[in-house]
Amino acid sequence: MDQLTDPAAVAAALKATGYLPDEGLATAAFLALALHRPLFLEGEAGVGKTALAHALAEVTGRPLYRLQCYEGLEASSALYDWDFGRQLLHLRAAEAAGTATDTAELEAGLYDRRFLLARPLLQALEDSPAVLLIDEVDRADDEFEAFLLEVLSDFTISIPELGTVRAETPPLVLLTSNRTREVHDALKRRCLYHWLEHPDFDREVAILRRRLPEVTETLARQVASATARLRELDLLKPPGVAEAMDWASALHALGARELDPDTAARTLGAVLKYREDGERVRAAGLGVLFGAG
Repeated sequence: MDQLTDPAAVAAALKATGYLPDEGLATAAFLALALHRPLFLEGEAGVGKTALAHALAEVTGRPLYRLQCYEGLEASSALYDWDFGRQLLHLRAAEAAGTATDTAELEAGLYDRRFLLARPLLQALEDSPAVLLIDEVDRADDEFEAFLLEVLSDFTISIPELGTVRAETPPLVLLTSNRTREVHDALKRRCLYHWLEHPDFDREVAILRRRLPEVTETLARQVASATARLRELDLLKPPGVAEAMDWASALHALGARELDPDTAARTLGAVLKYREDGERVRAAGLGVLFGAG
Protein backbone atom coordinates (compact mmCIF):
# COMPACT_ATOMS: atom_id res chain seq x y z
CA MET A 1 0.00 0.00 0.00
CA ASP A 2 2.84 2.40 0.87
CA GLN A 3 4.23 1.91 -2.64
CA LEU A 4 1.06 3.19 -4.34
CA THR A 5 2.33 6.75 -4.29
CA ASP A 6 1.02 7.95 -7.66
CA PRO A 7 -1.21 6.84 -10.56
CA ALA A 8 1.71 5.24 -12.38
CA ALA A 9 2.46 3.05 -9.35
CA VAL A 10 -1.20 2.04 -9.11
CA ALA A 11 -1.26 1.19 -12.83
CA ALA A 12 1.89 -0.93 -12.50
CA ALA A 13 0.51 -2.77 -9.46
CA LEU A 14 -2.80 -3.46 -11.22
CA LYS A 15 -0.98 -4.71 -14.32
CA ALA A 16 0.92 -7.17 -12.13
CA THR A 17 -2.43 -8.75 -11.20
CA GLY A 18 -3.48 -9.03 -14.84
CA TYR A 19 -5.74 -5.97 -14.82
CA LEU A 20 -4.67 -3.45 -17.46
CA PRO A 21 -6.10 0.03 -16.69
CA ASP A 22 -5.78 3.09 -18.87
CA GLU A 23 -4.29 6.28 -17.45
CA GLY A 24 -7.63 7.79 -16.46
CA LEU A 25 -8.77 4.74 -14.51
CA ALA A 26 -5.42 4.39 -12.73
CA THR A 27 -5.66 8.05 -11.71
CA ALA A 28 -9.21 7.61 -10.40
CA ALA A 29 -8.18 4.55 -8.38
CA PHE A 30 -5.19 6.39 -6.92
CA LEU A 31 -7.33 9.36 -5.88
CA ALA A 32 -9.90 7.07 -4.25
CA LEU A 33 -7.10 5.56 -2.18
CA ALA A 34 -5.36 8.84 -1.38
CA LEU A 35 -8.48 10.86 -0.54
CA HIS A 36 -10.51 8.05 1.11
CA ARG A 37 -13.35 8.80 -1.30
CA PRO A 38 -15.75 6.26 -2.80
CA LEU A 39 -15.22 5.66 -6.51
CA PHE A 40 -18.35 5.50 -8.66
CA LEU A 41 -17.78 3.47 -11.84
CA GLU A 42 -20.24 3.54 -14.72
CA GLY A 43 -20.04 1.79 -18.06
CA GLU A 44 -21.43 -1.02 -20.16
CA ALA A 45 -21.56 -4.48 -18.60
CA GLY A 46 -18.35 -6.42 -19.00
CA VAL A 47 -15.87 -3.52 -19.22
CA GLY A 48 -14.07 -4.42 -15.98
CA LYS A 49 -15.79 -2.50 -13.20
CA THR A 50 -16.18 -5.43 -10.83
CA ALA A 51 -12.79 -6.85 -11.78
CA LEU A 52 -11.15 -3.59 -10.70
CA ALA A 53 -12.37 -4.09 -7.13
CA HIS A 54 -10.86 -7.58 -7.03
CA ALA A 55 -7.58 -6.27 -8.44
CA LEU A 56 -7.41 -3.39 -5.95
CA ALA A 57 -8.06 -5.79 -3.08
CA GLU A 58 -5.13 -7.87 -4.30
CA VAL A 59 -2.68 -5.00 -4.70
CA THR A 60 -3.58 -3.41 -1.35
CA GLY A 61 -3.70 -6.69 0.55
CA ARG A 62 -7.16 -5.84 1.87
CA PRO A 63 -10.12 -8.21 2.23
CA LEU A 64 -12.88 -7.67 -0.31
CA TYR A 65 -16.54 -7.51 0.69
CA ARG A 66 -19.14 -7.44 -2.07
CA LEU A 67 -22.71 -6.23 -1.82
CA GLN A 68 -24.72 -7.27 -4.87
CA CYS A 69 -27.60 -4.84 -5.32
CA TYR A 70 -31.04 -5.78 -6.60
CA GLU A 71 -34.56 -4.41 -6.61
CA GLY A 72 -36.06 -4.61 -3.14
CA LEU A 73 -32.71 -4.82 -1.33
CA GLU A 74 -33.20 -3.85 2.30
CA ALA A 75 -30.79 -2.40 4.84
CA SER A 76 -30.82 -5.57 6.93
CA SER A 77 -29.44 -7.54 3.98
CA ALA A 78 -26.59 -5.05 3.62
CA LEU A 79 -25.84 -4.29 7.28
CA TYR A 80 -26.62 -7.07 9.72
CA ASP A 81 -29.27 -9.40 10.99
CA TRP A 82 -29.79 -11.39 14.14
CA ASP A 83 -29.37 -15.15 14.12
CA PHE A 84 -32.82 -16.00 15.45
CA GLY A 85 -32.16 -19.72 15.33
CA ARG A 86 -29.15 -19.47 17.63
CA GLN A 87 -30.95 -17.01 19.88
CA LEU A 88 -33.80 -19.49 20.28
CA LEU A 89 -31.37 -22.29 21.10
CA HIS A 90 -29.70 -20.04 23.68
CA LEU A 91 -33.08 -19.27 25.25
CA ARG A 92 -34.08 -22.94 25.42
CA ALA A 93 -30.70 -23.88 26.86
CA ALA A 94 -31.10 -21.26 29.58
CA GLU A 95 -34.57 -22.52 30.39
CA ALA A 96 -33.36 -26.13 30.53
CA ALA A 97 -30.50 -25.15 32.82
CA GLY A 98 -32.84 -23.24 35.10
CA THR A 99 -30.95 -19.95 34.64
CA ALA A 100 -33.73 -18.08 32.83
CA THR A 101 -34.96 -16.27 35.93
CA ASP A 102 -33.67 -12.76 35.30
CA THR A 103 -35.67 -11.58 32.29
CA ALA A 104 -33.60 -8.44 31.68
CA GLU A 105 -30.34 -10.35 31.83
CA LEU A 106 -31.68 -13.07 29.54
CA GLU A 107 -32.86 -10.53 26.97
CA ALA A 108 -29.52 -8.77 27.06
CA GLY A 109 -27.80 -12.09 26.46
CA LEU A 110 -29.89 -12.71 23.38
CA TYR A 111 -28.43 -9.63 21.73
CA ASP A 112 -24.80 -10.49 22.27
CA ARG A 113 -22.32 -9.94 19.41
CA ARG A 114 -22.00 -13.70 18.89
CA PHE A 115 -25.61 -13.78 17.64
CA LEU A 116 -25.08 -10.99 15.11
CA LEU A 117 -24.81 -11.92 11.43
CA ALA A 118 -22.64 -9.26 9.80
CA ARG A 119 -23.49 -8.40 6.19
CA PRO A 120 -21.07 -6.78 3.70
CA LEU A 121 -21.37 -3.16 4.90
CA LEU A 122 -20.77 -4.04 8.54
CA GLN A 123 -18.03 -6.52 7.63
CA ALA A 124 -16.16 -3.84 5.68
CA LEU A 125 -16.30 -1.44 8.62
CA GLU A 126 -15.26 -4.01 11.21
CA ASP A 127 -12.49 -5.63 9.15
CA SER A 128 -10.60 -2.40 8.63
CA PRO A 129 -9.05 -1.54 6.24
CA ALA A 130 -11.06 -3.32 3.55
CA VAL A 131 -12.29 -2.98 -0.01
CA LEU A 132 -16.07 -2.65 -0.28
CA LEU A 133 -17.68 -3.35 -3.65
CA ILE A 134 -21.27 -2.15 -4.00
CA ASP A 135 -22.11 -3.81 -7.29
CA GLU A 136 -24.82 -2.62 -9.70
CA VAL A 137 -26.18 0.05 -7.38
CA ASP A 138 -28.48 1.16 -10.20
CA ARG A 139 -30.57 -1.96 -9.58
CA ALA A 140 -31.39 -0.95 -6.00
CA ASP A 141 -34.32 1.27 -4.99
CA ASP A 142 -34.23 4.99 -4.23
CA GLU A 143 -34.66 4.28 -0.52
CA PHE A 144 -31.57 2.11 -0.45
CA GLU A 145 -29.58 4.84 -2.22
CA ALA A 146 -30.53 7.26 0.57
CA PHE A 147 -29.43 4.72 3.15
CA LEU A 148 -26.09 4.25 1.38
CA LEU A 149 -25.52 7.98 1.33
CA GLU A 150 -25.86 8.07 5.11
CA VAL A 151 -23.46 5.17 5.65
CA LEU A 152 -20.83 6.49 3.22
CA SER A 153 -20.89 9.96 4.77
CA ASP A 154 -19.04 8.93 7.94
CA PHE A 155 -18.53 5.14 7.68
CA THR A 156 -20.38 4.44 10.91
CA ILE A 157 -23.23 2.05 11.66
CA SER A 158 -25.44 2.23 14.72
CA ILE A 159 -26.65 -1.05 16.19
CA PRO A 160 -29.24 -0.20 18.86
CA GLU A 161 -28.49 -3.27 20.99
CA LEU A 162 -24.68 -2.98 20.80
CA GLY A 163 -23.76 0.63 20.03
CA THR A 164 -21.93 2.32 17.17
CA VAL A 165 -19.44 0.64 14.85
CA ARG A 166 -16.95 2.98 13.20
CA ALA A 167 -14.25 1.99 10.73
CA GLU A 168 -10.75 2.71 12.03
CA THR A 169 -9.71 3.29 8.43
CA PRO A 170 -12.41 4.10 5.84
CA PRO A 171 -12.81 1.21 3.40
CA LEU A 172 -11.92 1.68 -0.23
CA VAL A 173 -15.43 1.80 -1.68
CA LEU A 174 -16.23 1.08 -5.32
CA LEU A 175 -19.79 1.49 -6.56
CA THR A 176 -20.63 0.16 -10.00
CA SER A 177 -23.52 0.93 -12.32
CA ASN A 178 -24.52 -0.40 -15.73
CA ARG A 179 -26.75 2.67 -16.04
CA THR A 180 -30.03 0.80 -16.20
CA ARG A 181 -31.34 3.93 -14.49
CA GLU A 182 -29.84 7.21 -13.32
CA VAL A 183 -28.39 7.19 -9.82
CA HIS A 184 -29.27 10.26 -7.75
CA ASP A 185 -26.89 13.22 -7.81
CA ALA A 186 -26.60 13.20 -4.01
CA LEU A 187 -24.88 9.83 -4.07
CA LYS A 188 -22.68 10.72 -7.04
CA ARG A 189 -21.54 13.93 -5.34
CA ARG A 190 -20.25 11.86 -2.45
CA CYS A 191 -17.99 9.94 -4.86
CA LEU A 192 -15.25 10.35 -7.37
CA TYR A 193 -16.57 9.40 -10.81
CA HIS A 194 -15.15 7.49 -13.76
CA TRP A 195 -16.79 6.20 -16.92
CA LEU A 196 -15.23 2.98 -18.24
CA GLU A 197 -15.10 2.69 -22.00
CA HIS A 198 -14.55 -0.50 -23.92
CA PRO A 199 -10.77 -0.84 -24.37
CA ASP A 200 -9.17 0.07 -27.66
CA PHE A 201 -7.92 -2.71 -29.91
CA ASP A 202 -4.35 -2.91 -28.63
CA ARG A 203 -5.36 -2.89 -24.98
CA GLU A 204 -8.03 -5.53 -25.53
CA VAL A 205 -5.48 -7.76 -27.25
CA ALA A 206 -3.12 -7.21 -24.32
CA ILE A 207 -5.88 -8.12 -21.86
CA LEU A 208 -6.72 -11.32 -23.73
CA ARG A 209 -3.07 -12.34 -23.93
CA ARG A 210 -2.48 -11.52 -20.27
CA ARG A 211 -5.54 -13.28 -18.93
CA LEU A 212 -5.49 -16.16 -21.44
CA PRO A 213 -1.84 -16.88 -22.21
CA GLU A 214 -2.78 -20.18 -23.85
CA VAL A 215 -4.59 -18.31 -26.64
CA THR A 216 -2.45 -17.56 -29.67
CA GLU A 217 -1.54 -14.01 -30.63
CA THR A 218 -3.38 -14.41 -33.93
CA LEU A 219 -6.55 -15.65 -32.26
CA ALA A 220 -6.45 -12.89 -29.62
CA ARG A 221 -6.14 -10.22 -32.31
CA GLN A 222 -8.94 -11.71 -34.41
CA VAL A 223 -11.28 -12.03 -31.41
CA ALA A 224 -10.55 -8.44 -30.35
CA SER A 225 -11.18 -7.20 -33.89
CA ALA A 226 -14.42 -9.17 -34.31
CA THR A 227 -15.67 -8.11 -30.87
CA ALA A 228 -15.04 -4.46 -31.73
CA ARG A 229 -17.11 -4.89 -34.92
CA LEU A 230 -19.92 -6.48 -32.92
CA ARG A 231 -19.99 -3.39 -30.69
CA GLU A 232 -20.61 -1.24 -33.75
CA LEU A 233 -23.82 -3.12 -34.54
CA ASP A 234 -27.20 -2.23 -33.08
CA LEU A 235 -27.24 -5.04 -30.51
CA LEU A 236 -29.31 -5.40 -27.36
CA LYS A 237 -26.17 -6.27 -25.41
CA PRO A 238 -22.87 -5.29 -27.04
CA PRO A 239 -20.13 -7.65 -25.84
CA GLY A 240 -17.67 -6.45 -23.21
CA VAL A 241 -14.19 -7.63 -22.36
CA ALA A 242 -15.66 -10.46 -20.30
CA GLU A 243 -17.51 -11.78 -23.37
CA ALA A 244 -14.39 -11.41 -25.52
CA MET A 245 -12.53 -13.55 -22.98
CA ASP A 246 -15.34 -16.13 -23.00
CA TRP A 247 -15.20 -16.25 -26.77
CA ALA A 248 -11.43 -16.68 -26.91
CA SER A 249 -11.62 -19.41 -24.25
CA ALA A 250 -14.35 -21.25 -26.17
CA LEU A 251 -12.37 -21.08 -29.40
CA HIS A 252 -9.24 -22.34 -27.66
CA ALA A 253 -11.21 -25.21 -26.08
CA LEU A 254 -12.26 -26.24 -29.60
CA GLY A 255 -8.63 -26.28 -30.66
CA ALA A 256 -8.93 -23.20 -32.88
CA ARG A 257 -5.76 -21.22 -33.46
CA GLU A 258 -7.54 -18.56 -35.50
CA LEU A 259 -11.07 -17.30 -36.06
CA ASP A 260 -12.92 -18.28 -39.22
CA PRO A 261 -16.59 -18.00 -40.23
CA ASP A 262 -17.34 -21.63 -39.32
CA THR A 263 -15.93 -21.47 -35.77
CA ALA A 264 -17.44 -18.01 -35.33
CA ALA A 265 -20.90 -19.34 -36.22
CA ARG A 266 -20.56 -22.26 -33.80
CA THR A 267 -19.36 -20.14 -30.89
CA LEU A 268 -21.50 -17.00 -31.13
CA GLY A 269 -23.24 -18.07 -27.93
CA ALA A 270 -20.03 -17.35 -26.02
CA VAL A 271 -20.00 -13.68 -27.01
CA LEU A 272 -23.67 -12.85 -27.68
CA LYS A 273 -26.15 -13.54 -24.89
CA TYR A 274 -29.45 -12.61 -26.58
CA ARG A 275 -31.17 -14.65 -29.29
CA GLU A 276 -32.09 -11.45 -31.13
CA ASP A 277 -28.43 -10.39 -31.28
CA GLY A 278 -27.37 -13.74 -32.71
CA GLU A 279 -30.10 -13.57 -35.34
CA ARG A 280 -29.12 -10.00 -36.23
CA VAL A 281 -25.49 -10.96 -36.79
CA ARG A 282 -26.40 -14.01 -38.85
CA ALA A 283 -28.84 -11.94 -40.91
CA ALA A 284 -26.13 -9.37 -41.59
CA GLY A 285 -23.74 -12.15 -42.55
CA LEU A 286 -20.78 -13.40 -40.54
CA GLY A 287 -18.59 -11.48 -42.90
CA VAL A 288 -19.22 -8.37 -40.79
CA LEU A 289 -16.95 -9.94 -38.16
CA PHE A 290 -14.07 -9.92 -40.61
CA GLY A 291 -14.61 -6.52 -42.17
CA ALA A 292 -16.64 -7.83 -45.08
CA GLY A 293 -20.29 -7.50 -46.00
